[in-house]
Amino acid sequence: MGKLTGLGRLLIAVTFFTCGFFVNIAQLFLHIFVKPFDKRLCRGLMYYLTYSFYCILVCVAEWYAGSKVRVYIDPEDEKKYFAKEHGLLLMNHTYEIDWLTAWMVTDKFGNLGNTKAYAKKMLRYVPILGWVWWMAEFIFLDRNFDKDKIVIKEQLKVVFSYPDPVWLLLNAEGTRYTAAKHELSVKFAQERGLPVLKHHLIPRTKGFTTSLPTLRGICPAIYDINLAFKRDAKVKPSMLSQLNGETVEPYMYIRRVPLSNVPEDEKEAAAWMQEFFMEKDRIIDSFHETGSFFKTSGVKEVPMKIYKPRLATLLNFIGWATVCVSCILYYMITSFIAGNWIGFFTVISILGLFYGLMEHAVNASKISKSSSYGATGEKQAAK
Repeated sequence: MGKLTGLGRLLIAVTFFTCGFFVNIAQLFLHIFVKPFDKRLCRGLMYYLTYSFYCILVCVAEWYAGSKVRVYIDPEDEKKYFAKEHGLLLMNHTYEIDWLTAWMVTDKFGNLGNTKAYAKKMLRYVPILGWVWWMAEFIFLDRNFDKDKIVIKEQLKVVFSYPDPVWLLLNAEGTRYTAAKHELSVKFAQERGLPVLKHHLIPRTKGFTTSLPTLRGICPAIYDINLAFKRDAKVKPSMLSQLNGETVEPYMYIRRVPLSNVPEDEKEAAAWMQEFFMEKDRIIDSFHETGSFFKTSGVKEVPMKIYKPRLATLLNFIGWATVCVSCILYYMITSFIAGNWIGFFTVISILGLFYGLMEHAVNASKISKSSSYGATGEKQAAK
């Protein structure tokens, strides 16, 4: 696989960005010509566009790198609720590819195309991926509470008006876990008498408590996702490892928590969130200490299952890759034969640009390049 790394990454880059470009155009078409007349139809079609784009990387992880998520899940809950209702996802933000593992499992549940998230507002201006999220109606926040509380209330009503179940991801820690941020988080917790967490940052409860009044009645459940990789794993869980065709082994425990379990009072809801993260911390600690999410966490054990890769993701990738490669080769060959050197070298330049964009995206996904939010000693919004 290593000998094909450069060629394989170029193919992935060309396929991913070309797919994204055409998805952007189709999304824009839906917003201009369909949404004003039929929002339900627009959002139904939007599902297939975003699914086609997201599963490019799902295919890379599962079919090219051979990665499979080991999911611990209550089979009765999966059968009765999963992807059959709207849900708020709470997930630990620890690894470079935690978002990709979430895409992998939501693909198996059948709602990858309707998976959305709270995201930084600046991300919506990022070409291709940011535009996909923007037109798919993600909730973009300024990290200015006075502005964000209005956006949250308005956009939650939009997101959960979709005709099919939507899962909305909230990274309650606010930023990805790093040693430096954890040190500040511990100091913050000690100063304010909050529980000290070992594997998480102190959750920022404002976004959660602000969302609750709107969520009640339209979103019946929280889906708690606990993700872990073995510390002694030979392959580091990163986007680079997936693009290089190296297999990683994610372990994930998912449980459904009825939203009615959360107190209605804002302060009580914030306290509930703190206690909930203490339990999440015990779950992750149990995994790292014993190899099981359940042995020392006090959480009821549920069976594990490994989902097989879906053929649809592979066919989607092959379809886009075939179109991209065929068009590129045709244009290069005809340009070469006709002596159209400007056209020929333009294509070479575009290929180089796509490869460079992929390298930049991989570099940006590294933990060392993560946001400094929470690592500058500023006051955290966990009160």
